[in-house]
Amino acid sequence: MATAAKGKSAVVEKTAAEQVAVEIAGPSRREFLYYIWGASIVMLLGEATAGFIWYALPRFKEGEFGGIFPVSAAEIPEVDTAPVSVPAGRFWLSNTSEGFLALYAVCTHLGCLPKWVGVNDRFECPCHGSKFEDDGHYIEGPAPRGLDRFSATIIFTNGDVETTNGNGDPIPLNGREIAEVRVDTGAKITGPPHGA
Repeated sequence: MATAAKGKSAVVEKTAAEQVAVEIAGPSRREFLYYIWGASIVMLLGEATAGFIWYALPRFKEGEFGGIFPVSAAEIPEVDTAPVSVPAGRFWLSNTSEGFLALYAVCTHLGCLPKWVGVNDRFECPCHGSKFEDDGHYIEGPAPRGLDRFSATIIFTNGDVETTNGNGDPIPLNGREIAEVRVDTGAKITGPPHGA
């Protein structure tokens, strides 16, 4: 009977020793490959998620093209004077008798940069000769429409706030004093068609 008990304990000890040996040996090759594949998939999904978030979120900061440009009241031209260029924002500030406009400084024909010609009181494109009025309306040339506009918000000193409408019409100033203008270069409005 002592021999039988001794044999059972030896078997139990052997089984425990084998279990310890299996635990110390670690995962098999198959398990190791499963872990590697799983980690690769998790990393791929993480990179895809980070890329999607980076693409979906706006990256434009205030004062850089595609973002919002704050413009002080001192930079706004007087009524019916030459428009003021803001090269960093790629737009012109124009103050006509009808109101204030922010005009995109790119010709609607092939993307050249029209310049203000003070002698003629108009924008003229040096590439193909398109000409535009101070409010961006088409005069002549191969351009398909007038100059495009950017949405602008004017904050007046009396607390009034006005924003460019969907057609890009000038914002009437009506003698009110301007505190600040914010031009959104991410909100381009198509210029007026010929004859509009």
